[in-house]
Amino acid sequence: MRRFVEGVDRNQSTLFPESLEDWVHQDNPVRVIDAFVEELDLAALGFGGVDPAATGRPSYHPAVLLKLYVYGYLNRVQSSRRIEREAGCNVEVMWLTGRLVPDHKTIADSRRDNGAAIRKV
Repeated sequence: MRRFVEGVDRNQSTLFPESLEDWVHQDNPVRVIDAFVEELDLAALGFGGVDPAATGRPSYHPAVLLKLYVYGYLNRVQSSRRIEREAGCNVEVMWLTGRLVPDHKTIADSRRDNGAAIRKV
């Protein structure tokens, strides 16, 4: 295929992405979301699960789920299933969550359980 821009062979082994930091520009809005949520006192706002339980399966930190919610709100992605899909394939969301991919039920339950706290944010 001469005279065309060619992609990389799909069978080529790579370490994609080498660093998520390389793929998210300094002016990207996800950096604002990250900085904003990190500065919040989630316990004072009324978020549950800020202090992890001593037993049982580890849960997602409420900050991760709030970042997903804010990202979805700003990008008009309202469905929990679509947010889950974004977390698994969108590099910006991978950077925002540290490559965590909560399932849609976890995202929906977080919205339901922390509705009052989310409105305060």
